[in-house]
Amino acid sequence: MQLKILSWNIWFKGDLDGVVQYVKDTSPDIIGMQEVVPERETNILASLKALGYQSAFTSVTELRKDGKKMGNAIFSRHKILSSETFVLSDENRRMAEKVVVDIGGTQLHVFNTHLMHTHQKQSDLQDQQADTLIRLLPKEKALLMGDLNATPESTVVMKMKQVLNNTDLSDAPTWSMYPDGCHTCNPQAIDTRLDYIFTSKDLKTNSPAVGDSKASDHLPISVMVEV
Repeated sequence: MQLKILSWNIWFKGDLDGVVQYVKDTSPDIIGMQEVVPERETNILASLKALGYQSAFTSVTELRKDGKKMGNAIFSRHKILSSETFVLSDENRRMAEKVVVDIGGTQLHVFNTHLMHTHQKQSDLQDQQADTLIRLLPKEKALLMGDLNATPESTVVMKMKQVLNNTDLSDAPTWSMYPDGCHTCNPQAIDTRLDYIFTSKDLKTNSPAVGDSKASDHLPISVMVEV
C-alpha cells in the first residue's frame, strides 16, 4: 500500500485556516506537525478530526513563556493503535512522539519531533537529542519526520543518515517564508533545509516534494511510502 506522508512545522503564529486548506487540497494519509497550539482560535486538532483524521498530541509547555501548550501532533487516516511520548533532553526540553498505525494489518511506527533551535549552528545538546531519538527507532517499518532545526551537512542529519534513508536527496530548502520566523537569524529567503522525512531501510519511497504554502514560515514536505 502506498501512503502519502506530510511533515510540517505550522508555526505558532501561522495561518491555521491555510494549513487546513492545504491538507484538504493534498489529502495526505499521515501527517506530522510541529508547533501545534491547540488553544488558538482555529483548533487544528478539531479541524483535522472533522476531515477524518485520528490524532495524538504531545504538549511541550516549556517552549512557550506564556504557559500555553505547544507541541507535536500526528494525524492519521488509518487507525492509531497506540501512542507514546519520549523526552529527548531535560535541558531545553524537547520531545518525540510515537504512534503505531495499523496499515492493513502491518504496524507502522511513526515518530514526529522538533529538535531545539540552534540558529543553524552545531550544538552538543542537539546532537544528544538526536542520539536519544535514534536509540528509540525500530530497525524496520519506522518513519521519522519533523523539524530537526538542522541543515543537511549538520552532525544531526549525518547521524540520521547513518541509520535511516533520507527520502529527499535534493535537500531542497524549506525555510524561511518570513523574516520573523527567527528574529535572531532574520532570514531573507527560502534557502535553508530544516525539515526531513526519514524511513527505516526496509521501506521504499518515491515522489518527494516540497510544497507551496504561505501558511507558515516553514514549507510543508511530503513523500510517498510503500508499506
